[in-house]
Amino acid sequence: MLVKVYGASVQGLSAIPVTVEVNSSKGVKFYLVGLPDNAVKESHQRIMAAIENSGFCYPSRRFVVNLAPADIRKEGAGFDLPIAVAILATDGKVKADKLPRTMMVGELSLDGGLQPVKGVLPIAIKAREMGFESLIVPEQNVREAAVVNRLKVYGANHICQVVRFLNGEGELEPTEIDTRAEFYAQQSQFDFDFADVKGQENVKRALEVAAAGGHNVIMIGPPGSGKSMMAKRLPSILPPLSLSESLETTQIHSVAGKLGRDSSLIAQRPFRAPHHTISQIALVGGGSNPQPGEVSLAHNGVLFCDELPEFSRAVLEVLRQPLEDRQINIARAKYSITYPCSFMFVASMNPCPCGYYNHPTKACVCTPGQIHRYLHKISGPLLDRIDLQIEITPLSFEELSRTAPGESSATIRERVVRARKVQEERYAGENGVHCNAQMTPRLLREHAVLDERCTEMLRAAMTRLQLSARAYDRILRVARTIADLAGGGPIQLEHIAEAIGYRNLDRSNWGE
Repeated sequence: MLVKVYGASVQGLSAIPVTVEVNSSKGVKFYLVGLPDNAVKESHQRIMAAIENSGFCYPSRRFVVNLAPADIRKEGAGFDLPIAVAILATDGKVKADKLPRTMMVGELSLDGGLQPVKGVLPIAIKAREMGFESLIVPEQNVREAAVVNRLKVYGANHICQVVRFLNGEGELEPTEIDTRAEFYAQQSQFDFDFADVKGQENVKRALEVAAAGGHNVIMIGPPGSGKSMMAKRLPSILPPLSLSESLETTQIHSVAGKLGRDSSLIAQRPFRAPHHTISQIALVGGGSNPQPGEVSLAHNGVLFCDELPEFSRAVLEVLRQPLEDRQINIARAKYSITYPCSFMFVASMNPCPCGYYNHPTKACVCTPGQIHRYLHKISGPLLDRIDLQIEITPLSFEELSRTAPGESSATIRERVVRARKVQEERYAGENGVHCNAQMTPRLLREHAVLDERCTEMLRAAMTRLQLSARAYDRILRVARTIADLAGGGPIQLEHIAEAIGYRNLDRSNWGE
């Protein structure tokens, strides 16, 4: 007897439908074909124990299980449930009426319980695209899948519930989520607020400019000056996620298995802060079974690298291509996967190994050579992709002892959102350009035109401060953002002056 049940396999950010074909005949063998990985191959023992411990009798038959299409590698334990249901269907324990209209995924415990699996959201999207009526997933994954409308999503805790449902005996109810209501309710709930930051008005202003234009930032200053504290508050002033951005971000986290129990759509921009011991693969993605890396998990959000010079030079260099292309390609012999990685890169570092170079009260014990080597751990091409370079000085006791709260994140966010709307209108006809940080040289010539006074100031700054050639375009981009924060008019003299002030590391005499 032949029975077909439908599941899915995740490859990259999309799901591939898989037909689980089970044929039973005389004998006692079990054959699993269709390019399964080790987790799928081991499913036989889990399935047999789960069926027997759930009160069913495992059929003494010869089973051939084919996972079609056979030329695509099947990974993970999500095929346990469809294989088990198909085996029971060949023995008459499950009616076949609902099987052609139902997709199902889930890992089986030995007692028949269902365990959560990765990538349920792209599977739900694919099930709706293919016209399936319903999707059965583990209870822990049900809210993640239920954000897809026009699809009945059922969450089950045990295989017995699935069998009773397929036999028309009820028990399972479809999960419905008001996606928009939940999404918009969570958009303004932040654990960190700029109102907690005392002083550092120049740094907060720089981060506001960075958020308004989507610019990359590096903060350099002694320990305890507030670099990490302010970086953690950056998502609270970024523009809210749109529903399409949220769906794309949630898909990445779903594939990586980073969504918690009962999670639905991600409503806030991600903030990822990998440790400096991270490997290249963990940062950009890959592995034998390619998974998204930190750069993709930070998509539509912030990637924060604290103590940047402590990262391996080889690790930092792999950031160059994602920062430029805003996507990462992972190539293998038989397939290639592309993950999006459009993020704001925020870094912090000490000015020297001891941390107290240029400190107003503490003496630096480093030699000029040590300072030079420490700063040059970061390559020029990587610095070339960072628009704002901010020097931070520690606060005095008088500033620390102030009790009045600073400007709130909500107030700063309003200005950022207004500036982003100006940019959205400006680049409405440009493909892949949404903010000033993404401007091409052509757009820079069109929208960052300088008058004679601004040109003269920029020329004088380049000469007097000995700024590098790579600083020129960055200054224009930042000046355009500062003008947008001021209302979106032409670039003025004060906008150029402020943008020049954000290029500390480009000065030839810095650190000497």
